[in-house]
Amino acid sequence: MSEVREILPPDTGLAFEAMRELRPHVGEEADFVRRVDELLRPGGYRLVGAFDAGEERAAAVAGFRLGHNLPWGHHLYVDDLSTRPDARRRGHARSLLDWLIDEANRAGCGELHLDSAVGPERVDAHRLYFNTGLRITAYHFVRAL
Repeated sequence: MSEVREILPPDTGLAFEAMRELRPHVGEEADFVRRVDELLRPGGYRLVGAFDAGEERAAAVAGFRLGHNLPWGHHLYVDDLSTRPDARRRGHARSLLDWLIDEANRAGCGELHLDSAVGPERVDAHRLYFNTGLRITAYHFVRAL
């Protein structure tokens, strides 16, 4: 069973290895820490990690933010959910999703939202999302500029 806890500065680097699996473009650990702490956190971004007993680095991490908008009202949006390859299939991501749902409830949110890429490599992630009660409700469109 993993311990789930919020990762706050100066410990942001504990999330790096797990996050790099989902976001390989984040660069080196110092770049990741700087981006999260100086650019994302001021906008409300938060990190939570699942930790194996005795391990310093997070086995899995989630980046999220609380928000308000017209279509969703008060909500929690999951930006990132990633597990290190050596820690997969041990319940870490499920523990994080359970924590995020609890956090959304604590904050009085009406909904939790998460976007996920599609493709054969995402089947396990999608199975987890369905098993956690998430449903597909929209298409997400993007255009490179």
